Amino acid sequence: MNRHRSRITMAVAALVAALGVGVGAGATTYALVTDAPDTIVREVTVTSSEPTSSAGGLGIGEIYERAHRSVVKVTTGASSPLGGGQRAQGSGFMIDEDGHVVTNHHVVSGGGMITVTLWDGSTHRGRLVGEDPSTDLAVVRIDAPASALVPLELGDSSEVAVGDPVVAIGSPFGLDGTLTSGVVSALHRQMTAPNRFTITDSIQTDAAINHGNSGGPLLDGEGRVIGVNTQIESESGGNVGIGFAVPSDTVRSIVSQLIASGEVEHAYLGITMVPVPDGVAVTEVRSATPAEEAGLRAATGTETVDGQQVPTGGDVIVALDGKDVTSSAELQSAVDARKPGDTVTLTILRDGERRTVEVTLGTRPS
Repeated sequence: MNRHRSRITMAVAALVAALGVGVGAGATTYALVTDAPDTIVREVTVTSSEPTSSAGGLGIGEIYERAHRSVVKVTTGASSPLGGGQRAQGSGFMIDEDGHVVTNHHVVSGGGMITVTLWDGSTHRGRLVGEDPSTDLAVVRIDAPASALVPLELGDSSEVAVGDPVVAIGSPFGLDGTLTSGVVSALHRQMTAPNRFTITDSIQTDAAINHGNSGGPLLDGEGRVIGVNTQIESESGGNVGIGFAVPSDTVRSIVSQLIASGEVEHAYLGITMVPVPDGVAVTEVRSATPAEEAGLRAATGTETVDGQQVPTGGDVIVALDGKDVTSSAELQSAVDARKPGDTVTLTILRDGERRTVEVTLGTRPS
């Protein structure tokens, strides 16, 4: 699997500035902070070919007319509507008729008052229902007239194809109701979440995504949400045509849990890993984790194979519950599909022998 390190502007959306101070003057935020570690987007090789885009769907203007009343601006951090202190600004969208708004975790994580601005300019106090740093998603609720609560439909991100037309609507640089368009330029990307865990199966697009778009919807040709715009790859901090969205299938699962209970629990194995020809090599077994309790072994050295360093001396995971594992993304997705407390059977290669190990998954730390 090819990997590349890149500067990622997290949730390209969080436009943050101290009142009266330019963003170049040291405002701290995921979007522009200079001392934050680089995050990583990984290119994932998939074994099956990706489908080709099909024609059809609504026109760009029709999508906008159908969707723009559902998209909101989310402002956080000020202690009062009149300001005071540093503020962060992103986007969001209505997910139901009960006033629930989906946005990014990094947009609302700074604390302070949350203000949601609707398409008609009206503002409403937002209450944080729940947030999940592991997927960079959050849900805010507002009390607004029923006529203003126009939800968007979630699409099926598993059906998205490279080349499909897409539209992004949000508030880049505070410019409410801004539309940009493009195509799905790649699939199966891996993003690094604010808490350093991996967001799998992210959607890459060339639709212009800029600061303030974070948390807004990425829409397909029928006006359905196929992703939540979250990060860009950029050396300058501005759009260069490579944006990333959390896929709608992840959004559907996480948001439903946040609305139901205000929190999300992710299954946890407790290893770091790299792909190798046979499967996934364990490079670290973290202390006091299910992996350690099950006796998994980390690599003790490396060797050069075809010019690349390959871990040696540890376990290589080749299957989970009988399903082959050929990449880190596949293993991560398989664990994500389970719940804390589930017991899974790992098939591993150890000292050249194939064996099975049962692991009871834990709860991912925050």
